[in-house]
Amino acid sequence: MNFRIADTFTDNLAKLSNDEQKAVKTTAFDLQLNQANPGMQFHNIERAKDLNFWSVRVNRDIRLIVHKTRDNLMLCYAGHHDDAYQWAERRKLETHPKTGAAQFVEIRETVKEITIPRYVDKKYPKEPKPLLFENISDDDLLTYFEYDGFKQ
Repeated sequence: MNFRIADTFTDNLAKLSNDEQKAVKTTAFDLQLNQANPGMQFHNIERAKDLNFWSVRVNRDIRLIVHKTRDNLMLCYAGHHDDAYQWAERRKLETHPKTGAAQFVEIRETVKEITIPRYVDKKYPKEPKPLLFENISDDDLLTYFEYDGFKQ
């Protein structure tokens, strides 16, 4: 199996502290000697655009991102857990169409919230109900109330 180291790995390795660099280098050396070592914890990065990206645990926080195929293992990135996973989720390893050189292509996505219009029935005012005694004149109404002491 071919063991390769990408420029992005060495660039990001330099950003880590001395102790973190030492741990990454030890893990990288162990990977080079024996990838099947049971102590190596390979985890497939499920949300990665390139399904060949794997995470290798260095310690509780530091991860190596490797591109693993049947014939090749390439160290791609070294960094803190969340940064490493985000790096791998946004990239793909592709060959340049003219030169044939391998290159990491960053895939940028825009998340746009779509608002779904909510249609509300317009409430039209109800027609007013006719008044109870609307069609009866005032004089006729008064005849209904003729009591013994109130007769006009």
